[in-house]
Amino acid sequence: MRKIILISLLFLFPMMMFAQKYTISGYISDAENNENLIGASVYVQGTTIGTISNVYGFYSLTLPKGKYKIAASFVGYKTEVNEIDLNANLSLNINLKPGNELAEVDVVADKIDAGVESSQMSTTVLQTKTIKSIPALLGEVDIIKAIQLLPGVQSGTEGSSGMYVRGGGPDQNLILLDGIPVYNVNHLFGFFSVFNVDAINNVQLIKGGFPARYGGRLSSVLDIRMKEGNPEKIHGTGTIGLIAAKFALEGPIIKDKMSFLVSGRRTYIDLIASPIIRMYNRNSYGEDVSLGYYFYDLTTKLNYKFNDKHRLYLSAYMGNDKAYEKYKYTEGQYYSSDNFNLQWGNIIAVLRWNYMINNKLFSNTSINFTRYKFNTGYDSEYKDNQGTSSYKFDYFSGIDDWVAKTDFDYIPNPNHYIRFGANYTYHTFNPGVNAYKESTDNKNNVDTTFGNKKLFTNESFVYIEDDMTFGKFKINAGVHASAFYVNKKFYYNIEPRLSMRYLLKPNWSVKAAYSQMAQYVHLLSNSNIGLPTDLWLPVTDSIGPQKSTQYALGSMLTFGKGWEISLEGFYKEMNNLIGYKEGASFLLVNDDWEKKIEIGKGRSYGIEFLLRKTLGKTTGWIGYTLAWSERQFDNISFGERFPYKYDRRHDISIVFSHKFSDRVDIGASWVFGSGYAVTLATEKYQSAFNNSYYDIQYYPHRNSFRMPNYHKLDFNVNFHKEKKWGTRTWSVGIYNMYNRQNPFFLYYSYEYNNIGDSKTVLKQASLFPMIPFVSYSFKF
Repeated sequence: MRKIILISLLFLFPMMMFAQKYTISGYISDAENNENLIGASVYVQGTTIGTISNVYGFYSLTLPKGKYKIAASFVGYKTEVNEIDLNANLSLNINLKPGNELAEVDVVADKIDAGVESSQMSTTVLQTKTIKSIPALLGEVDIIKAIQLLPGVQSGTEGSSGMYVRGGGPDQNLILLDGIPVYNVNHLFGFFSVFNVDAINNVQLIKGGFPARYGGRLSSVLDIRMKEGNPEKIHGTGTIGLIAAKFALEGPIIKDKMSFLVSGRRTYIDLIASPIIRMYNRNSYGEDVSLGYYFYDLTTKLNYKFNDKHRLYLSAYMGNDKAYEKYKYTEGQYYSSDNFNLQWGNIIAVLRWNYMINNKLFSNTSINFTRYKFNTGYDSEYKDNQGTSSYKFDYFSGIDDWVAKTDFDYIPNPNHYIRFGANYTYHTFNPGVNAYKESTDNKNNVDTTFGNKKLFTNESFVYIEDDMTFGKFKINAGVHASAFYVNKKFYYNIEPRLSMRYLLKPNWSVKAAYSQMAQYVHLLSNSNIGLPTDLWLPVTDSIGPQKSTQYALGSMLTFGKGWEISLEGFYKEMNNLIGYKEGASFLLVNDDWEKKIEIGKGRSYGIEFLLRKTLGKTTGWIGYTLAWSERQFDNISFGERFPYKYDRRHDISIVFSHKFSDRVDIGASWVFGSGYAVTLATEKYQSAFNNSYYDIQYYPHRNSFRMPNYHKLDFNVNFHKEKKWGTRTWSVGIYNMYNRQNPFFLYYSYEYNNIGDSKTVLKQASLFPMIPFVSYSFKF
């Protein structure tokens, strides 16, 4: 018996040795600033065995005992190769050096292309240097404006930072800043977004095939990750433009242990224009008028590294917009004043703990707070020989969230990448409260508050997903289970997710995806440009959650020196969409908001094409979208389907940048879009009432007409110069280079001939003519 056991062991020992596996794990970062690189590839050179780094730069790769060449690569960086003899678990942190030229990239043929290899489809990652190279309105570099140039993303009205993704509305985008939802992303009434690109590390857009870890919205995920702060050296950047200035500073507090990042931005429109307006309106009649507008935002982050296993982050964002008008009149004993203000803003705070439990299991736990608040008010005071009287009116709305969440990444071997976690959110909705005060010297005082009551709700979800590899097949399968409790009503949804990839060749794959999504918040909007009067509202016991089902099929191919091409088709159905009834408005405060809306459904479908170049001196992309988006409500347009307002049949974008040398580079973008759908009257009747005549207009169908096509060209050139203290850059450019008069809205007017006869004509209002811009920026 002992001989049999001994012989068996002799045969099994080599197999046991071969079966022994060890894990290489660590962090991938930028060698210049130590920022973690998200989605970097780590693989065994010469094979397709590998993994990618997560949103904190962590990777884990388990392999049998042996000698390997471990390569790490990321777009725009030199490939780093480490030769290892793997006979025990190994911690290996890898720093990649930036390098745009193909000649600087090692062993290109052996690289794993993350876009082709990944099971995820409908996803685009933009680096901040790409975003900065795109010309922007008034020279203000903007993340959302760059995203709008991608296939499947519409911009809404000209110049706005709205996002309408694959036929969805602006409320259907999950916009995350360091993992926390941002409810209002607009500065300057929607013409700029709240994100300061100098504080951003990575931007990822997901339009379909959503992984199970994301939920709560129907149409897209925009995952924006902030920088962490350089732990070794002080670095700073700044820009002075036509309407705003911004500055960012990062560096060590304790070298290689604790770092900080702080960035700020403010417009100075009011500082320049307000004194001029005030001087122009001041006159001998005792009148004094001042008005202005400004916005600011401030971003901060602290990062403390206990060791390679424990890291603690504290990040915060605060931003605000304010428009105001002040009027005073004084003459003798007479005095009057009128003040109007409109302001809105966000506050976000995140405390996060990263813990590498072991070399295969990584956790991220956070406690977060986010607030969006809108306020408009008017107050007046009057004084004469009879006494003093005053009144004040304020309108408030907003939303507060307290969030606790935990996420885990488990990578048992290269064929499985498992993610699971849970999230709980306590919402406080303020759908709109009005406060009115009136007082006089004779004590006839009024002090009252009226409007919609606050709503307190609970939202939670759990998820699990696994990225599995079976030879040439790769499947991401998962489930997102969500729940929402409001007014003693409990909603829940099981949302399956599935994405699949098959490799036809190492550089060519086909992909398919299916996803169900549920959304428990609504954005009630009656504006065209994303005004802050839009109200965030929860589901109620009578209004259920929005839901969508999306199918997608596509293919991706990489070739040549950094070229990639993709083609995708999608079909999406949406239910429980809401919108204002005809004539309803947020200003009608006497009625409950639930009585002002209609509930309907929608669908969208289309094809998206993208040709992109990511390496070399010349980079950019050409994108094209052919799409349809429709809505249907029982009491609108006779219950028939009608085009969604931002249904755009054809959409083309061409983005181009070229580096002539280290001192000069240029950027350009050209966009074309079919006209948006609008509702116009086709007939007019006269009606008499109390001996007066009124025009009554007849609207046959919702959104049955089209605005003129939209197109424009933007261009800029950057001049860089190295100084002893760092680098300075002058940027000059032109927005709307050939002065295209694009329509902002259409309206009816009258034209008269020489004999006084009139006719009704349709005219357009345009917003932005050709606008030159210049800015000065520096980096040290």
